[in-house]
Amino acid sequence: MAKKPKKQPQSGSTPATVALTAAGTPFTVHAYEHDPAAPSYGEEAAEALGVSPDRVFKTLVADVDGRLTVAVVPVAGSLDLKALATAVGGKRAAMADPAAAERTTGYVLGGISPLGQRKRLPTVLDASARAHGTVCVSAGRRGLEVELSPEDLAALTDAVFAPIGRG
Repeated sequence: MAKKPKKQPQSGSTPATVALTAAGTPFTVHAYEHDPAAPSYGEEAAEALGVSPDRVFKTLVADVDGRLTVAVVPVAGSLDLKALATAVGGKRAAMADPAAAERTTGYVLGGISPLGQRKRLPTVLDASARAHGTVCVSAGRRGLEVELSPEDLAALTDAVFAPIGRG
């Protein structure tokens, strides 16, 4: 049985929500009880929030030709590393070292948000996000998501839209 999400005030409780508030961007915070045994953080979020997995996006950090890059893709699929490299003008991409991803973004795995990162990284948002009025992404910790328009997400992260998701 899915846990009922709790509405949280739209105040700055994480760097992501602080960034959204400072920008004056409309957003909604959704909290749920995170289960450490859940096999997939993103699928857990979709189920807990009662949202289709194609509207919940995971934030992945990849290494493209030696440069860390953020990929935001639906939790229902996976990241196409070759497409990510192409989207940022690179040749090769691989998943980043988890410690480097955490250190650079300021977030822990499973809670990495594309917003409010310690160091701004090149960001690519899967083009499928444009099919939705709003999408959900991590708010900066496990069990906390923010819902906002894909256009606002792209504007705040200087993201480009590209078909980088599979599946």
